Amino acid sequence: MQDKNEQQIQDPEYNHDQDEQEMDLMELGMKLWDARKFLIKWVAAGIVVGLIVAFSIPKEYTSSVVLAPELKDSKSSTSGLSSLASLAGINLDNSTEAMSPIIYPDIVSSKPFTVGLFDVHVTTSDPDDPQTFTVREYMEDETSGPWWGVVVSLPFKALGAVMSAIRGEEEADPNAPVDYYRLNRDQMEIVEALNKRISTDVDTQTGIITVNVTMQDPLVAAMLADTVVERLQTVVTEYRTNKARVDMDYAQLLNDEAKGDYHDAQSKYANYVDRNQNITHKSGQVELERLQNEASLAFNLYNQTAQKLQMAKAKVQEMAPVYTTIQPATVPVKASKPSKPMILVAFVFLAFLIGAAWIIYGQGFVATMKEKRQQSKQEKNEEKTAEKHSAKSKVVTE
Repeated sequence: MQDKNEQQIQDPEYNHDQDEQEMDLMELGMKLWDARKFLIKWVAAGIVVGLIVAFSIPKEYTSSVVLAPELKDSKSSTSGLSSLASLAGINLDNSTEAMSPIIYPDIVSSKPFTVGLFDVHVTTSDPDDPQTFTVREYMEDETSGPWWGVVVSLPFKALGAVMSAIRGEEEADPNAPVDYYRLNRDQMEIVEALNKRISTDVDTQTGIITVNVTMQDPLVAAMLADTVVERLQTVVTEYRTNKARVDMDYAQLLNDEAKGDYHDAQSKYANYVDRNQNITHKSGQVELERLQNEASLAFNLYNQTAQKLQMAKAKVQEMAPVYTTIQPATVPVKASKPSKPMILVAFVFLAFLIGAAWIIYGQGFVATMKEKRQQSKQEKNEEKTAEKHSAKSKVVTE
């Protein structure tokens, strides 16, 4: 490597190329320095535009909830392999979780889950005039966008209204019940907006679940984050305990039937004893023993079904997942969006690039185009002058 560097240093062509590159950079720097007043104007314009954009975007607040789900590790022979794989950043999940946390983001972004949030009541954080809305009302009436978004969307809304009038389409009833199977345009827009504002992240190695909700009101963000987590836990619990609850219902049905049979057998035995106080013949004693045995069998069956019912109830409780809330939903104090310094830096940098590009390439291109136009005009003038001279010479010869 050292020999190669020495060869490049000793090579005159390599040194010449290096000198040319340094000269080009020096020339470029001097060109920009000479036009520094022009660049300062562009940077100032970038600052003004950046400030306008930064203060035109409404503030947004993010409330986060961090959960640690219960994962039951299976005692399999692959546990050692999973440990080695985790060191390489690969997760071999040996948990017996019926619904993997990996699909939690898909659950939260699904239409049934999102539509179910429409009727959730939230309260604004204004201490002087707190107002309560449903999530649907808040998204429709209380959520605003930057002014340029409204300006750009106006022509499309007007065109959509005209097209709807031409087609004879009726406006959707805002009070109509929401059916996630068949959403209208306004409802679909709310679903898409909520999916952008509600996100669920899962760490595949640790299983930590983070639910983020971003709203333009901090209290609304915290309340909705708490509701999303609660309903997510409900959905997962129902899924995890579905089979156990079906088994419990069946055990309850068997227990009820066994209880009824036992009560019937007991009543028959008691009635027979009451009617036959002094039994002397053998057939009466045999019938009494039969009824007593039937009552005993019915009781044993009832006892067994009762035990199975209790076991089924315990199984439901056992299958119910337990979540540890590492970080609960809190009302955010600082806005998470927009980042005004980042917007300002981006616009200043963009303005500097545009100004520098104009100085380096734009001015030369414009100057070249002007020279070409002047040359073409001069050539046309020369052609016209030559035509006039030729015409005069013809007249003289005639």
